[in-house]
Amino acid sequence: MHSSLFPEHDRQGLERRVLLARGLGLAGLLLAAQRQAWAISLSDLTEGDAAGGIRAALERGVGFAVQSLGRDGGFLNNERVRITLPGHLDQAASALRMFGQGAKVDELVAAMNHAAEQAVPVGKAQLLKAVHAMTVEDAKNILTGGEGSVTRFFADKTRQPLTEQFLPIVTHATEHVGLAEKYNAVASKGVGIGLVSGRDANIQQYVTDKTIDGVYTLIGDEEKKIRQDPVGTGSALLGKVFGAH
Repeated sequence: MHSSLFPEHDRQGLERRVLLARGLGLAGLLLAAQRQAWAISLSDLTEGDAAGGIRAALERGVGFAVQSLGRDGGFLNNERVRITLPGHLDQAASALRMFGQGAKVDELVAAMNHAAEQAVPVGKAQLLKAVHAMTVEDAKNILTGGEGSVTRFFADKTRQPLTEQFLPIVTHATEHVGLAEKYNAVASKGVGIGLVSGRDANIQQYVTDKTIDGVYTLIGDEEKKIRQDPVGTGSALLGKVFGAH
């Protein structure tokens, strides 16, 4: 009979678990130390660090948004930004499907989203121009502004020029879809009875606005990921800036 309190195989298993726990504990301490090294206060950041970190984050966001949305299915297959019919027209589409008009509704929705996908790549230069022209004050507003600060920055700096760039592309992409004229006719009537907003009564303007909104949404999503895990970006600068508190 073995004199030990635990059989040999039990002792070996216990030792392995102890070593594993120690290893995990050490890894946790190292990660915490790395985060602590980057988790400085906002007041310790130089203006160059703050602006540089924000620019780097937004450049990533722009690249991600353009790559994700500016391709076939970029809008149509992404529920987060897919363009649907505006206001109560979207609800009316359900009724149309019941009367066998679903194919026409799907054709129009697909045309709207594909037009958006064609427009997005053209706006990349304008978006990056805004990032590169960012002031230190802009950077600090984004850094401390919380959710929505990225969208507010881009809307202020780029919505008008992006509208001017996207509208002709969207118009050209929807010209060959006969349903676009029908949409405009129906939507204009919807304005009179409060079913559709005035700006949404024109399919080209509506799609252009939604395209820009989708781009801002994905840039903001990417920036949010960086805020949540700055260390995971692998960038010392991003970790330093977004780890500050």
